Amino acid sequence: MNWITKTFPNVISLGWSTDQGWGLAIYQTLYMTFTSAIVGGILGLIFGFGLVLFAEDGILPNRPIYWILDKIVSIFRAIPFIILLAFIMPFTLLLVHTTIGVNAALVPLSLGIFPFYARQVQNALISVDDGIIEAAQAFGATTTEIIFKVYLREALADLIRVSTVTLISLVGLTAMAGAIGSGGLGNTAISIGYNRFQSDVTLVATLLIIVFIFIIQFIGDFLAKIASHK
Repeated sequence: MNWITKTFPNVISLGWSTDQGWGLAIYQTLYMTFTSAIVGGILGLIFGFGLVLFAEDGILPNRPIYWILDKIVSIFRAIPFIILLAFIMPFTLLLVHTTIGVNAALVPLSLGIFPFYARQVQNALISVDDGIIEAAQAFGATTTEIIFKVYLREALADLIRVSTVTLISLVGLTAMAGAIGSGGLGNTAISIGYNRFQSDVTLVATLLIIVFIFIIQFIGDFLAKIASHK
C-alpha cells in the first residue's frame, strides 16, 4: 500500500466517489459505450440489411433505395469523429438540450459508429452462401423468414465478431469524446492526467480502457465460438 500511495498519489487523491472520481468515470464510459452501441447498432443493422436486401443482386433489388442508403453510410463514415462532434452540435442541442456531458455525447457516438457497423454487417451478410438463400426462396420462404432464419442464422458468428470490433472501436470514440469534456475515462486521462501533468492518472485511465477492450474481445470471441458450432 505504501508503494501504491507513493507511485500513484494523484490516482489515490481522485478517489472513487467524488465528482471526478474513478467510479463516475468508469460509469460514464460504460454508459456512453453501451447506450450508443444500442442506438448505433440498431441503425447499423437497419442500414446493413438494407444494403444487402436492396442491392442489385439482393432479394428485394431497388436501385434508388440502395443508392440512398449507400450514400448516407459513405458520407457519415467519411467524416472524422472529432469533426462530427462539432458538425452536429446544433442537432445534438435540439435532441438532448445540451452539448456538454455524457448525454450529449450519445448523439455523435451513435451517428459516428452506425456507418462503420453498417458496412461490417453488410460484409457479414454478403458472406452467406447464395445457394442457401435460393433454396429458401424455392421453398417459398418470405422476406422476413429469409432475414431471420437464413441471414441471421447463417451469419450469426460473423455478426458477433463484427459487433465485437464495433464495440471496441466505440470505446475508443468514447475516450475521444471524453477528451473534449464529455466525461468518462477519456476526460480523466486528458483533462486531469495530461493537462495537470499527472502522468499516473493518465496511465491508470489508459489501462482501464485497455481492460475494457480485452473484456469485450474475450466475451465476443467466446460467443462467436459458441455460435460457430451451431
